Amino acid sequence: MPRSTTAAAVFAATVLSLAGCSGDGGEDAARSSEPSAGSTTASSAGTTASPSASPSGEPPSPTPTSPPSATDAASASVTAPPSASPSPVPTAGQRQKLVTMTVTGGFAGVQQEVILRGDGTVRTSDKGDTEVRRSSAAQFTRLRTLLGDPALDDVPASTVDRGAADLFQYTLRFDGRTVVTDRSAERPALDRLIDALGKWLPA
Repeated sequence: MPRSTTAAAVFAATVLSLAGCSGDGGEDAARSSEPSAGSTTASSAGTTASPSASPSGEPPSPTPTSPPSATDAASASVTAPPSASPSPVPTAGQRQKLVTMTVTGGFAGVQQEVILRGDGTVRTSDKGDTEVRRSSAAQFTRLRTLLGDPALDDVPASTVDRGAADLFQYTLRFDGRTVVTDRSAERPALDRLIDALGKWLPA
């Protein structure tokens, strides 16, 4: 074989060999550059499955409440007992004297008397001059309620300042007892009764 022919055959074989190597390498590169389907699926699944975390990572704290104060507890536990309301005293007709009040003394030598009877009539006298009037239903109930005040039971039989000779002296007879006072000491229940009866006396 001529030398030129042999050289041409060797050159052709070398070119074919190089071309085959280049083709295999390109396929391998193409396969390595493509992402794996399993890797992509796993990554997507992992991203979807992970829950979103709260900003703080902990549940919100409850709002604190102030405990009741000692004053509130004492107010709740202590209840004032209801005050007893006086009831009007019963009546038994015209002949019944519910109360008699006599007023004496003072600079002018006063001598007055007022009598409340069971039928609501009021008899007054002033130095012998007598007058009989009838109280209204409201006035009669008011006077009877004052007479029924339980505080009258605590009023002493006599409250008189012996050093004050010019004070008026009030003598009241009611409920089987006699009470004498010059009002030198405060007796609220008795004072209310005296004031109510005194409105019927002549000025």
